[in-house]
Amino acid sequence: MIHSLATTLWSHIAQTEKIIVFLVMISTLIVLHEYGHFSIARRMGVKIQDFALGIGPTILKWTSPRSGTHYRLNLLPIGGYCAMKGESEKNIDDTELQKTTNNQSDSYAAKKPVQRLAIVVAGPLMNFILAFALFMASYSIFGRPAPTTTLGHIVPGLPAAMAGLKENDQITKINNIIVDGPTMVETIHRATNKTLQITYHRGEDTKTAELTPIASPNGIGRIGFIITSKMQPLPLDKGVAESLQMVGSVWTDTMSSLTGLFTTPTKTAAHLQGIIGIASISGQVQDAGWGPYLSFAAIISASLGIFNLLPIPALDGGRALFILLEILRGQPIDPKKEAYVHAGGMIALLVLMLAVSYHDIINLVSGKN
Repeated sequence: MIHSLATTLWSHIAQTEKIIVFLVMISTLIVLHEYGHFSIARRMGVKIQDFALGIGPTILKWTSPRSGTHYRLNLLPIGGYCAMKGESEKNIDDTELQKTTNNQSDSYAAKKPVQRLAIVVAGPLMNFILAFALFMASYSIFGRPAPTTTLGHIVPGLPAAMAGLKENDQITKINNIIVDGPTMVETIHRATNKTLQITYHRGEDTKTAELTPIASPNGIGRIGFIITSKMQPLPLDKGVAESLQMVGSVWTDTMSSLTGLFTTPTKTAAHLQGIIGIASISGQVQDAGWGPYLSFAAIISASLGIFNLLPIPALDGGRALFILLEILRGQPIDPKKEAYVHAGGMIALLVLMLAVSYHDIINLVSGKN
C-alpha cells in the first residue's frame, strides 16, 4: 500500500516537473520573440511602454528609471507582450490623441513604413535565430543520434530473421568491406534485390550469412531490424550545416501541412496539435534527454516564427501585410478599418485555439496522443 502511494506521488511529481519545464520553455520562446520586437524598436528610437512575461494580472513590476519601461511578470506564464508607444493609439477614435502621438519622434506610429516593417518581422526572425542556436547546442553539446552496427529488434519473416541474425549481433563487414553504422545502413538501403554477404560478431564468435534486402514502401532496401544508435556530437562545420538544414526542414514541413489544410483538410486537421497536445509531446521528449528536448524546442521556435509570419490579421504577418500595402499605395490603410480586421482575426484565432485544444483533450482522453 505504502509503495503504491509512493509510486503514485512520485508519478505526480514527475508530471508536475515536466509541465514546469514545458512552461519555462514555451515562455522563453515567446519572451525572446517579443525581445526581437523590443530590440529593433529601441534601435529605431521607439519608446517601449511595457515588456511583460506572461498574461493576466501583474504580480511583479519594475520601472526602468532610465527608459521608463515597465517590466512586468504576469500571473499566467504563457505568452508575453511588448507594448510600444503609439502602437495602440494608432487605431483609436480620439483624433487629437492620434495626432499628438503620431507627431512624437519616439512613437511607433511616427516611424517610416520600412522601420515599422523591420520592427514587426523582428519577432519571427528572432524565433528562427533561436531555433538555429538550439539545434546547434543540441548537436554540438549532446550530439545527434548516429546508427551503430549493433542490431536491435529483429522483425520475424524478413531477410535478417530468415538468415539467422539475432538482436545484439554486431555487423562488422558487408561483402568483406568493413562498415560503420552509417555505411552499413546506406549499403543495405542501396542493395534492394541484391545478395549481400554479412559478417557479424555474436559474443566471441564470428559468423557470416547471405541475405537479400527487399524493397520497403519507399523503395529502399531493408532486411528487417531496428537500428540502434548512439549520441555523437557534431563538429562545428557539420553542426552549422545540419542546424540550417533542420530549420529549412521545419519550414518545408510546416508549409506542406498548411497546404494540406486546403487540399486534404480532414486528414491534415486530424494531426493538428495545440498547446495541450504540444505539452503532452513535450513530456515524452523530456524522457529522451536534454539533447532531443533542445531539438524539440528548436522545432517549436521555428514553428512559432513561421506561424507569426502568416498573413493573418492580428499576427505579425498580418500587420506586415498592411505595412506592405501602405508602401505600395503610398498612404496608410484607414486605421479604423485595420483595427476591425485585426479584431476579427483575433476572434478567429481564439476560436481556432479552442477547437484545437478540444481536439487535444479528446486525443488525450482516448489515448491517441
